[in-house]
Amino acid sequence: MAEPTPVNWRAADDYLADTLVGHDPALEAALAAQQHAGMPAIEVAPVSGKLLNLLVRISGARRVLEIGTLGGYSTIWMANAVGDGGRVVTIEAEPANAAVARASIDAAGVGDRVEILVGRAADVLPSLADPGPFDLVFIDADKESNTLYLDWAARLGRAGTVVLLDNIGRDGDIVDPGSSDSKVRGTRAGLEMLGRDPRFDATALQTVGIKGWDGVAIALVV
Repeated sequence: MAEPTPVNWRAADDYLADTLVGHDPALEAALAAQQHAGMPAIEVAPVSGKLLNLLVRISGARRVLEIGTLGGYSTIWMANAVGDGGRVVTIEAEPANAAVARASIDAAGVGDRVEILVGRAADVLPSLADPGPFDLVFIDADKESNTLYLDWAARLGRAGTVVLLDNIGRDGDIVDPGSSDSKVRGTRAGLEMLGRDPRFDATALQTVGIKGWDGVAIALVV
């Protein structure tokens, strides 16, 4: 029996991706463009991208908000899921990242479904009240602002909106209330908000895989 090591986590993730996700040239080209541009390799794993795609489809989401575009990899997964006439609005703080994402999203054939807004999410989010609520919100940006983003997810959503908060595992450091890591503190604050704020009903899953020890919180706006 294999030992539960990071090497085997990656091997299992690769097996699951090969077995259940497969290969998409447009998505793989987006990753290659991101790497060529020198962006950090912090995009969601393929199995997580497929999870986003399935959650959009399961929930019937037609209007999706993403906070944190990076190179557009997760954006493409969700844009493929919203269908014709669906819309993904994605916010990216770095103009250079947004330009790479725009090219990759257009090359994937879903450019007409995606609007990229460039700027700090804290500044952009107040402008999104119209037209109508979002059906699903994916938060994958600076962890220090998690509570701000969750507040806006509730305000821009409706009863039944799905909210996903990424990277909640932090290698298990979330159990340390005295952590000096601002990302851990921001993650804990977001999780505690999901637990106490009456606007949300939530759970979270810790995961292991090609990104190490991590996880995702999944919530409904109620």
